[in-house]
Parts: sequence; structure tokens; C-alpha cells
Amino acid sequence: AHLNDHLSPSPSCSGLTHEGHTRDVEQVYLRCSQGSLEWLYPTGAIIVNLRPNVVSPAAARLSVCIKPLTNSSGTNLFLDLNGKLRLLLSEQGQAQGKVHCFGIQEGALFIEAVPRLDISRRITAFQYELVSDRLGDAQKPGAPCQPCSDDQMHLAVCTSDFVARGTIKKVNQEEEHSSLSVEISRLYRQKTQIFVSGGVRVRNWTGLIKMPRHCGAKVGEGEFLFMGMVRFGEAWMSCAPRYKDFMRMYQEAQQLGTNLCQVDTD
Repeated sequence: AHLNDHLSPSPSCSGLTHEGHTRDVEQVYLRCSQGSLEWLYPTGAIIVNLRPNVVSPAAARLSVCIKPLTNSSGTNLFLDLNGKLRLLLSEQGQAQGKVHCFGIQEGALFIEAVPRLDISRRITAFQYELVSDRLGDAQKPGAPCQPCSDDQMHLAVCTSDFVARGTIKKVNQEEEHSSLSVEISRLYRQKTQIFVSGGVRVRNWTGLIKMPRHCGAKVGEGEFLFMGMVRFGEAWMSCAPRYKDFMRMYQEAQQLGTNLCQVDTD
């Protein structure tokens, strides 16, 4: 059967194109910022190029994050940079369903079917998102932990998927990340419902935010401004200054007239 019959991007992504390649390896181009891909009954190999529609210097600094479905099987995933392959995810590794990120400059995805003697029908399936380098790094186990600079803080408060003032109530240590249970006293923005209201008459919210485990988040260390991105339905911290430090930066920028956006701090 032809690849065309067995490869399907998510309906929301109309940027699928493909062309022939040497040694019968087909090139596939996905030009959406997020979506999903399924390869039914994989045989041979395909090269998947995940690229934004707009070519710009900023695009070169993007990371690609992929999250395999836990029933994804039948292939190994490699990074292909100028014909040199580096294993990204084995068939067994895909079954864990963990998020893996890599820089867009590190290469295309080379997906190679695992030879089988049986005739069982396997499906390789994963979600993908193009994210900023900072967030892509944050989802790697060895991600560095460093405070946001004033400039990074300023940008984060204007561009993050969620911005919320609150406290850390509980920290659960997972294998590679910490999951923070937070209580929110002021919700400035959430693009999707990460934080759940405590009730009609209760002006607080609760939710979970993930961050690298070795960053050492602790309960009860004061009030923070949580900022970050939502990836695959989960909140990831990109910046969390103490609220008083944010206020200092914001008020200084207000006096200088350099605020990138307005935040209602009353």
C-alpha cells in the first residue's frame, strides 16, 4: 500500500505535503505549529519535517516537542541531520508516553519501521508542538534552573499562556519532573482551563504546574507570579518570580514608560 493511504495528520493541520526521496524514503512536511500524526501499519521509513509556515530568524530558535500515544508501536524514531541518524525514541520508549523535545536545528524526524515476522497491525502515533527554546529546554530532564531576568519576566507576563499570582501548597516528585499544586489568589490570564475555580463566591483557583525536578520547588515560600505555557494540556512553568520582585520590576518599567503590556496590579 502507498504511504498516502496510511499516513494521516490531525484534521486541524492542513499543511501536510510530501515528496519522493532517495531509497524510497518519503519526505513529509508538516507546517502547523501543533497537531498529531498517525502512521498505520508502518513499513520502510519516512522523514517528517516539522517546520513553521513563516521563515524568520526566530523560527530557527524553536524546539519541537513530541508526545507519543502510549499505544504507539511499530517504529523507532531518529533525528536525521544531513544523513546522520541519532536515536530519539525506541519503540519501547514510545510506550511510556513521555514528552521529548529537540531543537529544530537538530534535524528532521526519521521514522523507521521495525521489521516484523508476524502480521499484526501496528500504529505509530504522536502529538507534536513547536515551542520556544526556553520552554523546550524546560521539558528536558537536565534543564537548567535559573531565575528570570527582568527582561524575561517582562516578556513572560505579556506572552505566557497563563499568568497567575499564588502560593505553592504541595510538591509531588515524579520521575523526571516536579508537579506543583498551587492555590491562585489572582488569575490574570489562562488560555485554556488549567486553574479551576473554588466556587462562585470564592475568589481563588487551584491547579497543577510542572517544572524540572531538580529545581527544588518547596511549599510555603511566599507568594509568586506563576507564568508559563500549556503543552499537551499540561501547564509548564517558564518563569516564577516572587510577586514582590515582579512588582518592583513592573513599577520601575511603568515609571520609565517601557512596559510591553498592562497588568492590573490593584
